[in-house]
Parts: sequence; structure tokens; C-alpha cells
Amino acid sequence: MKKLLLPALFFLVLNASAQNAQQIHERAILVDTHNDVLSNELINHEDIGKLQTTGQLDLVRAKQGGLDCQVFSIWCGPQYGKGTAFKFANREIDSLYALLNRYPDKMTLVRNSAELKNAVAHKKFAAMIGVEGGHMIEDRLDYIDSLHARGMCYLTLTWNNSTSWATSATDETLHHDSLQKAGHIGLNIYGKQIVKHLNDLGVIIDLSHPGEQTFYDVLATTTKPVIASHSCAYALNPFRRNLKDDQLKALAKNGGVVFVNFYSGFVDSNYFKVSPPFIRLHKAELDSLIKIYHDEDLATERLFALYKKESDSFRPPLSMLIKHIDYIAKLIGIDHVGIGSDFDGAESYPMGMDDVTDYPKITSELLKLGYSEKDIDKILGGNFLRVLQANTGK
Repeated sequence: MKKLLLPALFFLVLNASAQNAQQIHERAILVDTHNDVLSNELINHEDIGKLQTTGQLDLVRAKQGGLDCQVFSIWCGPQYGKGTAFKFANREIDSLYALLNRYPDKMTLVRNSAELKNAVAHKKFAAMIGVEGGHMIEDRLDYIDSLHARGMCYLTLTWNNSTSWATSATDETLHHDSLQKAGHIGLNIYGKQIVKHLNDLGVIIDLSHPGEQTFYDVLATTTKPVIASHSCAYALNPFRRNLKDDQLKALAKNGGVVFVNFYSGFVDSNYFKVSPPFIRLHKAELDSLIKIYHDEDLATERLFALYKKESDSFRPPLSMLIKHIDYIAKLIGIDHVGIGSDFDGAESYPMGMDDVTDYPKITSELLKLGYSEKDIDKILGGNFLRVLQANTGK
């Protein structure tokens, strides 16, 4: 009889635990600080207000995953420069505004923590704007003012390409000697002026892409908490876009938050060794997809989706993603870690993280590690709300 009771008891405990995780997840305000769907939407002309069969985000799946607020990335590559980058940024913002106008009963643009909480209370999806790449301001303070007026809540000071006033992680790592020869590493005088202007406006400074020297120069200049909107721990994967322990500690001292990126290449140190053979094997098809989409990143995403069984074979386990969250929380404290998925901006994510419907798995795994509901609330959205309020005053 005891042998029959034990499996039944075990099942009841597991079921109760799953229900508890779901309840905690639903009660929390979940904010994801980075998603690139707008860039893809301009190419695909898809309506993410309706359920989609591709990509990681639409309003239907967002509701299923308990996502309350998405910071939409406004991005363009370095091929856009003076005369074109700012215009392209506004085109992406226009696409978000069009979405907001199509679904005014389902979503709303928010600019501060008070508006975000109000949207959640009225069961509306909260949309925010993050501009990913300082080249989109084209070295002009009035362009910062314009983007802020349209709803920019954070500015990523650089993308992989440096600006005239700040150097990127890619350039500081791969082209350090050239930068040194040119006499420009980190944040220059004009860059410091930009940081102060962002502080005055209440725009959060995002340090996910800038180089290490720029990172520390910003921390020495800013008067408000900063973020890394989509980065992981360098100690677990020594990739140039991840943050070293000293950087994480400095970020915490500033009162800032690092929002963990889900991209397999940032989560798993082995990913960039195992993915190239797959891409080489399917290079002809990738080239064809690039001609269709005119965008290599989106074409790569589609290639991985077409050969899902193959690409799944080298995706890292979900446990690796959780390790980054846990590592950062233990190193610098629960108040300084959050979620910045980079969904719709990469070709591969850990197993089990296929789209926004999978966020509850993070809550479940954190509970298994002994995190309290209060801790989980902070990770899922509370820490972002704190930094947002500290910058905007609201």
C-alpha cells in the first residue's frame, strides 16, 4: 500500500509546486527589456497584434506568457549614418505607433513606472521604447530630445559599431590598437555631455553594447542608475558582450541592473564552436534566404527554424540560462538582475525558451533554487521599475 501512496504523493507535491509557480508568475509584473520584433516586422509586414507562426513575440503569446511590459528595441545597423539613421529609427517608432493605434484596447505606450503600473492594473499590454545604438542620434542632442519626446526610455550608447563619442565592446576588443592609435577609447568630452543630457531628461543609459572603458567612463559621469538591457555573465561565458565580475559589482554600486540575455551565444561558451558547421552546411540556402529578406540576421533565424531538429541539437539547456541569473544575483544581489531576452534578435535560445510563452519556466526554476516570491518579483520586473522611477522621477 505504501508503494502505491508514494508516487501519488510525489505527483501531488509536483502539481502543487507547479500551481504555486504559475500563481507567483501571474501576480508579478513581468518586464522584458529587449526585443527586436519591430525590425523584423518592417521586413515581414506581419501584424504582431495577432497570433504569429514565426518569431517569438505577439500580443496573443505575450498574454499567455504573463508578459506585462515589453521594451521594444529600435535598431538599425552601421550602414545607416548621418542623414539616414535617425530617419530609420523614427520609421521603426512609427511602426510601433501604428500597432498601438490598431489595438488601443489591448496595449498602450508608457514612459514611466506609474504609467506602467496603471497599464497593468487596467490589463493593457505596456509598450516601451529602447533605442539600440547611439549612431541613431547622429551626434545631435536635439535628436535625443526628439526620440525622448516620442517615448525613448533608454538609449544604448553604442551598438557593435562605435560612435564619434563612445567606443563599443566589439571595437574595444577587436580593434583596440586602432582605437589607441586614433586616440579615442571610451567616452570623450562630448560623450560625457550626452550622458548628462540623458540624465537630465530621465532617459536610462544602457551599457549592454559599449566597451569596458566606455562602461567605466559612464559610471564616473552619470548621476542616475544605469542598465545593461541584454547581457550575461562573462565569468560563465567569456564573450566580449558579457559583463565581467568587476563590471557587475560596479553596476550594483551604481544602483543599476543587468538584464540577462537569452541568446545561446551569450549563455553558452560552446555555442560559437558548434554553430558554424551547421551554417556552413546550409550556406547555399542561407544565401537564398538573405536574398529574400535582405537581412542576414533574419535569414539566419529562418534557417534555424527550417532545420529545427538540427539546430536544436546544439542549443544549450535551460539550466545554463538560469545559472547566469543565479550567478549575478549571488554576486551582486537580488536587486540588480532582470530579464532582457533579446527575443526576435537572434537565431538560437536555450532549450525550452522558444518564445514569450515560456517565461513561466524561469519562475519555476528559480523557485526550485529557493528564490522567494519577493525575489522573483524583483527579477521579473521590480528591479526595472525601480531603475525607471529613479531616472524619470515617476
